[in-house]
Amino acid sequence: MTKDRRSFIKDLGLLSGAVGLGSLLPLDAFGAGKKEFFSISLAEWSLHNTLFAKKLDNLDFPLKAKKDFGIDIVEYVSVFFDKKEKDPAYLKELKSRTDGEGIQNHLIMVDNEGNLGDADPAARLKAVENHYKWVDAAKYLGCKTIRVNAAGKGTAEQVKDAAVDGLGKLTEYGKKHRINVIVENHGGYSSNGAWLADVIKQVNSPFCGTLPDFGNFALGGGKEYDKYLGVEEMMPYAKGVSAKSMKFNENGEESDIDYERMFKIINAAKWRGIVGIEFSGPGSEDEGIRKTKQLLEKIRKNYK
Repeated sequence: MTKDRRSFIKDLGLLSGAVGLGSLLPLDAFGAGKKEFFSISLAEWSLHNTLFAKKLDNLDFPLKAKKDFGIDIVEYVSVFFDKKEKDPAYLKELKSRTDGEGIQNHLIMVDNEGNLGDADPAARLKAVENHYKWVDAAKYLGCKTIRVNAAGKGTAEQVKDAAVDGLGKLTEYGKKHRINVIVENHGGYSSNGAWLADVIKQVNSPFCGTLPDFGNFALGGGKEYDKYLGVEEMMPYAKGVSAKSMKFNENGEESDIDYERMFKIINAAKWRGIVGIEFSGPGSEDEGIRKTKQLLEKIRKNYK
């Protein structure tokens, strides 16, 4: 073996080790250039009408994302698993399909498993345990994250204390499997950016974070939290971003959400990661997804 070849193999081994470190080393340390501002994923909820109408199946969702929209990172919604999240054959089939198409399983949005901020300790623990199977499914599928809700009844402080406890317990389970547990602003107290940021701060784990959603800022009682302030408050803990879209004007901009302003906030936080398209408006879901993707791609070009 020549000296040059030995040096090459040695360098390759060092590079492979460095790649395994993930975000601990900057990409441009190896001449690969700066990391892209964000990648684009597709949240399954963008097709919820199609899925509820049984015109599309959860197993077929990833391929539709890639084939119809050119998106190879996907975010699932728990309800569309049709209670097969513990079925080994079902999970194997889903993983086989995504692996075969080079599609990245990114996260699972989990709903209807109980309130992690329930005031009753027994009910709260039951909610925590109900989420374990989703951590297990995420691990098997190769996802990095599950998205949960921080909900409960009581005063803001009472629900916060309960949510810190519930999320903390679930995060400990997630940590064992190297799965992140993140919370979306999803109505009620969780739509108060400062409240949610404090919950995550108190949980105090690198495996627990936020999923800022551009749209879900309804506090209840007809009150709305400032969406731009809310996103700014959640960004220090963000492990993903949900690009909510409802309708578009003639220029291809979201009618009610200033995307340019949102991404200035996101960039100012020095955040890099995956932004999920979540079209939830009226009309054609396919068209809404395409318009949202076009808008995101237009914005991304401004940050190269």
